Amino acid sequence: MEYPISAAEERQPPLPPKPGPAPGCPPHDGQQRPHSSAAGFVLVHAGAGYHSESKAKEYKHVCKRACQRAVEKLKAGAMAVEAVTAALVELEDSPFTNAGMGSNLNLSGEIECDASIMDGKSLHFGAVGALSGIKNPVLVANRLLQEAQKGKLSAGRIPPCFLVGKGAYHWAVHHGIPPCPSDKMATKFSLSAYKRNKRKMELAERAESEYKQTKKRRQSSENGGLVDPSPRRDDDSGCLDTVGAIVVDGDGNVAAAVSSGGLAMKHPGRVGQAAHYGCGCWAENACNLNPYSTAVSTSGCGEHLMRTVLARECSAAIQAENAHQALLDTMQHKFISSPFLASEDCVLGGVIVLRCCRCVETQPPQDLQALLVEFLWSHTTESMCVGYMSAQDGKAKTHISRLPPGAVAGQSLAIEGGVCRLGSLAD
Repeated sequence: MEYPISAAEERQPPLPPKPGPAPGCPPHDGQQRPHSSAAGFVLVHAGAGYHSESKAKEYKHVCKRACQRAVEKLKAGAMAVEAVTAALVELEDSPFTNAGMGSNLNLSGEIECDASIMDGKSLHFGAVGALSGIKNPVLVANRLLQEAQKGKLSAGRIPPCFLVGKGAYHWAVHHGIPPCPSDKMATKFSLSAYKRNKRKMELAERAESEYKQTKKRRQSSENGGLVDPSPRRDDDSGCLDTVGAIVVDGDGNVAAAVSSGGLAMKHPGRVGQAAHYGCGCWAENACNLNPYSTAVSTSGCGEHLMRTVLARECSAAIQAENAHQALLDTMQHKFISSPFLASEDCVLGGVIVLRCCRCVETQPPQDLQALLVEFLWSHTTESMCVGYMSAQDGKAKTHISRLPPGAVAGQSLAIEGGVCRLGSLAD
């Protein structure tokens, strides 16, 4: 059962019980617990950016489908990394998200995608950047992860974990991932946005040129009421909405993934946070000094997320006793007010996070353990669309989180979440 937490009510989430044996590590008695194929939890996001009310139904629907796909895998006994991949494929296939099909077009009118995935059990990572011609870039990232887990290549070569451009495309096709012509990956929504953005850029460049001429004539530093060369794109739902998912399976393993078409009108060859280690996603099973397993997926302006390594920062922060407060502090002090972004007056990003631990049942038989999952999302953008579901739920819950009234995007933040207790591992 989930217990929602609302930041608007300024409530703190209930503190979890002290963790028992760490998920992903052997229990203290040295015996492996039986796998519960009916256990697991998934949290997905359809991006942090701007989600218009007119498309709210579609965004929620794709989040619901992504949750269902992941839960189907979990119920079939799949590990977290397989379930998170299934969720991402669903998100990439939607024409309403900026990932895979329907991704933003770059300055040249082409689609170049970034994606990455991380397995909390093995700590392996796979990523692709500026990849064209593959419908589901997360499949390539996942295949890179799988190949790396097999060990070294011939002659002792180290297998790649991050490939870009044509090299990534040829590697994917060589490993059996079917190509898809880039023109078939564009949708009427992404093409319309590209044409609209191109017109805006031309107008902005013209206005900037006129402004410079006027400024030179008047020898003044004031704008004089001319058009802002960087107008806010209220009608663009797809300017920042990277998609992602985080999962914990019945054995307590975690995994995270993220996929993006990148910023609208980006320069060809640009690679965003969705492909960078520690920036787009993070997953780490509990072991040794970390009592909690953690998973994170990010969205927003890639340059802001890369310069703050936000996924890794959030993962480390929520090892604290109070995850809600820790995430709030991290978003405020290590993102909005980060010294690495001191020159930015509008810091845009969002995260989904979860942490889990095993807790000893209070009811007999007390040698069995339940899995307690805390999940949160936070964003500085105007909105963020999320969905979540446990393997015990009949359907997924979806929500479009928005900044409170009067809050300024890029300078304020929203934070919400909940707690989910998964049944004992013998259920």
